[in-house]
Amino acid sequence: MKIVLDDLRGPQIRALLEEHLAHMHSQSPPESVHALDLDRLRQPDISFWSVWSDGDELMGCGALKALDANHGEIKSMRTREAFRGQGVARAVLTHILDTARQRGYERLSLETGAQPGFEPAVRLYEGFGFTRCGPFEGYVEDPLSIFMTRRL
Repeated sequence: MKIVLDDLRGPQIRALLEEHLAHMHSQSPPESVHALDLDRLRQPDISFWSVWSDGDELMGCGALKALDANHGEIKSMRTREAFRGQGVARAVLTHILDTARQRGYERLSLETGAQPGFEPAVRLYEGFGFTRCGPFEGYVEDPLSIFMTRRL
């Protein structure tokens, strides 16, 4: 698989992000959905990567948002259903962690859902050393959100 910095203009990534947003809205009420749409992902403080198979099929994606000079936030982690269990999320998360270290970040944080459908994501993040924390960077307590962080 290959991970590439993506300009979010291709139809495949647009379709995956629409699927991602639809899934988030099917799991949570609007006030508890913190997934970003295409326009918000195109902001200069966000780097977005897509993951492709050797056969040029889109496998998944992930993003890193700069919160300040020392702190980043993981956004838009998604693996297409057909590629689940093949290490896509692990690969993009490793890439995001490496990029955050290269940028000199001291900490990475994230928000994910607390519903059962988000358990695989929580296990993935815990496996990479993320621990639960309180809300950060404008988030508020929400029983449908889990906040996690990790020192780098």
